[in-house]
Amino acid sequence: MIADLSLYLVTDPELCGERGVVETVRQAVDGGVRVVQLRDKKATDAETAAQLIELSRVIDGRALLVVNDRLDAALAARAAGARVDGVHLGQGDVSVLRARAELGAGALIGLTANSRAHLDAALALPEGTVDYLGVGVIRPTKTKPDHPPALGVDGFRAFAAASPLPCVAIGGVGIDDTEVLRDAGAAGLAVVSALCTAPDPAVAAAAFVRRWRAAGVPRVLSIAGSDPSGGAGVQADLKSIAASGGYGMAVITALTAQNTQGVRAVHVPPTGFLREQLDAISDDIVIDAVKIGMLANAEVIRTVIDWLDSVRPPIVVVDPVMVATSGDRLLDAEAEHALGELLTRADVITPNLGELAVLVGRDVHGWDDALAAGSVLSAAVGARVLVKGGHLDGADAPDALVGDGAIVEFEGARIATGNTHGTGCSLSSALATRLARGEAPADAVAGARAWLRESLRESEALAVGQGHGPISHFAGLWARGGLETRPTAEDIAAEWWASIADIRSEIDELPFIRALADGTLDRDAFVFYLAQDALYLREYARVLAEASRLAPTSAEQAFWANSAHGSIVGELELHASWLTPEAGVSAATFAAEHAPATVAYLDHLRATAFGGDYAELIAAILPCFWLYDDLGRRLHAGEFGEYARDPRHPYASWLATYADPAFEQATVQAIAYVSQEAARVSPERRTLMRRAFETAAAHEREFFAAPLRG
Repeated sequence: MIADLSLYLVTDPELCGERGVVETVRQAVDGGVRVVQLRDKKATDAETAAQLIELSRVIDGRALLVVNDRLDAALAARAAGARVDGVHLGQGDVSVLRARAELGAGALIGLTANSRAHLDAALALPEGTVDYLGVGVIRPTKTKPDHPPALGVDGFRAFAAASPLPCVAIGGVGIDDTEVLRDAGAAGLAVVSALCTAPDPAVAAAAFVRRWRAAGVPRVLSIAGSDPSGGAGVQADLKSIAASGGYGMAVITALTAQNTQGVRAVHVPPTGFLREQLDAISDDIVIDAVKIGMLANAEVIRTVIDWLDSVRPPIVVVDPVMVATSGDRLLDAEAEHALGELLTRADVITPNLGELAVLVGRDVHGWDDALAAGSVLSAAVGARVLVKGGHLDGADAPDALVGDGAIVEFEGARIATGNTHGTGCSLSSALATRLARGEAPADAVAGARAWLRESLRESEALAVGQGHGPISHFAGLWARGGLETRPTAEDIAAEWWASIADIRSEIDELPFIRALADGTLDRDAFVFYLAQDALYLREYARVLAEASRLAPTSAEQAFWANSAHGSIVGELELHASWLTPEAGVSAATFAAEHAPATVAYLDHLRATAFGGDYAELIAAILPCFWLYDDLGRRLHAGEFGEYARDPRHPYASWLATYADPAFEQATVQAIAYVSQEAARVSPERRTLMRRAFETAAAHEREFFAAPLRG
């Protein structure tokens, strides 16, 4: 089976202390624990079975219950009527094949693993024998003193990358490991002391859950009807989920023939096919949240209830589609009764005022009465209720989140638009997604509501249909992010290199380059070039040092600082061997007057360096690496004539510096840093970076041209 392994509690009776295992589990499951593993090495099988029976009662299907090692205890507890979902076995425990045979195909079976040999043994079992691996320990832990050597995060990452089975990280895991372990490929975190010793396990578990959810992209399932016009139903849900940062999936409960002017016909597929759709998703994908919309009849509703009870998704948001815009009831009495059962499975319910009235069995008059009705409904079904004021008369359209004895109100002026088709669907889907991202309920409502209001304000631009048009689900994203695909670093490097193709060709044809290659370059021209390059390098080193100061990472700081050091120590010493061989690098090395090309180039570098923009600065620095490296490699490849490779060449010592392997490696790194930065920044800043790069390339060309310019 596919299980939500995100937060996995392993019990320890000593750590639970006076509070006890059962109460610790109850509180931790209240906070969002998805799997509970009963681990008590000292208990007998009979005592373990009794504990499983009690835990099954307390958990009440809200999380999966497994037992560590004790297959016989699990079977005994099941025989007594307890819901025991599976076992977790060590490498030396009862045969995993026996466990699968005894517990059945739907059981959750985990296996401890720490090495490649363990992984190979698990993979050698028949497919479907093992559902997940408990991989660790991550770091040494007192709760299991006989643990194998700690893997650390890097070791876990390597193991998870090699494993086709989901890997749960275990052993010394704390809340600050959440993001790094999820990034390392963890399907979940197995936690012992961080929950068992917590003053309030519910609060501690909720904190783990929030951080886990926030670290990933939530997988959100819409169970609703279809709207071929795209404004409501699953079509609107999928847009809303995507706009809110989630991955949307859809199971269709009904097919409609409708447009912005109304519904013409409804076809309800057989409930057997509905269940096939639901099982197909949950058998393969961990579902982080479910949004439920149109459910046409009692049979459909009960099918969804049965599936929810089987899968137990962590977040359920129900938009109870019961009343048409005209005020007509959409469900018969049997379906309304079944819907009441469904609402007890919800975390949040999002009725409009007409639906709220039906659910509480009385008319609702005004906003204050709506809040009172929402409180009644919340208490009756045990879920929060988002009371929506969109159907109120007047200039205001408030909303309120009611539940847990509190009312959080959200004010807002009514937005003047007729494009309200699918607003209820869209809001509930956005809310489900934000809850699945780890946002607190009030924050999730505030964020979903702000997004919906933005989408309403921008809806006129769509011009869809002749009736009540849809909202513009992606208007804000289009405005803030644009439509252009973000290029990769490789794309940028190739594009920028191509953009200076003309400059590179012109450099190749410069008399200075050709004469340098064939050995006919006049010594005075060569010395002029060296003198200007010495002046350039002295300032270039300062620019590189500024890049190091501005760099966002220690690796980049070190790279630019080392490049600055190399410019001063390595390259200038070679210059001095030609310019001032007796004095070495000294004031005389820099005695020449600055040529116009040198002044212009340095002015460009200094302007970018001391403007404080790291991205633009390193783009301006790059041509000095890239053009020199490219030219040097082609000189040594004989592209400009074989004599450039001859050790008897008058400038052989100089030409050798062009093809230095260390400089080539540094150039590759410089290209990587610049192109990665360009891929990260906004399109506007990327344009400025490219302009700085191309301008610097042009200055390189002029610098090469200067020695033989008339």
